[in-house]
Amino acid sequence: MTNRFYTAFDCDPLGGRRKRDYRTPFQIDRDRIIHAHAFRKLQSKTQVFLSGEYDFYRTRLTHSMEVAQIGRSICTYLRSRGVPLHGGFFIDSDLVEAVCLAHDLGHPPFGHSGERTLQELMARWGGFEGNAQTLHLLTETIYQNEAGVRGMAPTRALLDGVLKYKKLFCEFPAAPTNHFLYDPQERHRDFVFGGHAIPAGWHEGEKLNALKSVECQIMDWADDAAYSLNDIIDGVTAGFLTIERVEKWAAAEAIDPERQRWLGQLFTAIRGDRLEGAFAQKVGGFITACRLRERGNFMSARTNRYRFELAIAPAAEREAAFYKKMANDIIFESPQLQQMEHKARRVLCELWDSCWRNYVEPGARVVRILPPRVGRLIDAEATPAGKARQICDWLAGLTDGMIVRTYQRLFDPEFGSIRDLS
Repeated sequence: MTNRFYTAFDCDPLGGRRKRDYRTPFQIDRDRIIHAHAFRKLQSKTQVFLSGEYDFYRTRLTHSMEVAQIGRSICTYLRSRGVPLHGGFFIDSDLVEAVCLAHDLGHPPFGHSGERTLQELMARWGGFEGNAQTLHLLTETIYQNEAGVRGMAPTRALLDGVLKYKKLFCEFPAAPTNHFLYDPQERHRDFVFGGHAIPAGWHEGEKLNALKSVECQIMDWADDAAYSLNDIIDGVTAGFLTIERVEKWAAAEAIDPERQRWLGQLFTAIRGDRLEGAFAQKVGGFITACRLRERGNFMSARTNRYRFELAIAPAAEREAAFYKKMANDIIFESPQLQQMEHKARRVLCELWDSCWRNYVEPGARVVRILPPRVGRLIDAEATPAGKARQICDWLAGLTDGMIVRTYQRLFDPEFGSIRDLS
């Protein structure tokens, strides 16, 4: 059955033609992501707690799988509601799954701690942003090799689906720390918009960043639903979130009757040892809180992806925000997580400094400490900014285990294995 929600415009691949087979263009997108090395690496990248510390904590991979499941369920639920969707006019769940599976590909080791450190290190060289790095992977490096193969030729709809932010680094009045695209990615933004000029006024404030395709909105809400609830589950399992700590936190917050009800539900679930089941029901509630509505913008006449937008019930948005704040205040601000941030800063900063001194500073090279392919990519860049981006790409692509072992090989005299070079 032909799905008239999408046209050839949505299915166009970046870079022109690509081979077609029995799969739809969006199924090809999804399959290429699943079989990519960068996707497999997510199994060893931190979500909240250090990857590999305990088997039952979520990693970037299991989180991405949960987001994909929620995203598909939102598509199914919206289709079941009927108008404006119907049998031959619906949001493609394969596309949304691909967007969800890809949404965290660009995140570095050590979770948000690693991202903040790379943001500081790249501040002079065009910045670092997890979402922009995901776009960079899909378009430039996910299949990069020395034969000239680079990105995965994603469809316009997939590329647009991962674009949570559309404002360039240079378009901010002051250098931003997040929520931007790299300046060279302007051509990819142009591709997403099909060459449509961005109207006057859209660069002001956050207006352009707030313009998302409906698939991107579904991914964004599925992401919020997953981590707002699952960070709480992992926090309780790890012993960071106890009833006593939550009560102490709540005493300093403005707790209205609605929030008091959510606290009561949380305490009941913890005491009854049924937090997983109780929060699984909340995921279902966040899915059924979704609606579609029409909107108008400079792309809405070109594609249904901008003709429609996702509307979330305000109560569900408030509940997700409540759990995110609780997790941030109690878990992410805890001494244990702050210690991990300190470690991330030290590891990343010292590796960056070693790479810079050996590959960038003229005449300062002492030893070739990087894998040969990475060293050749850095050498091929003509500018310090280009070399900095290559170093950043290498660091961001490492898993938690890989970056710790690399650090130990370089700085721990008693650690080293020639078989472990990667």
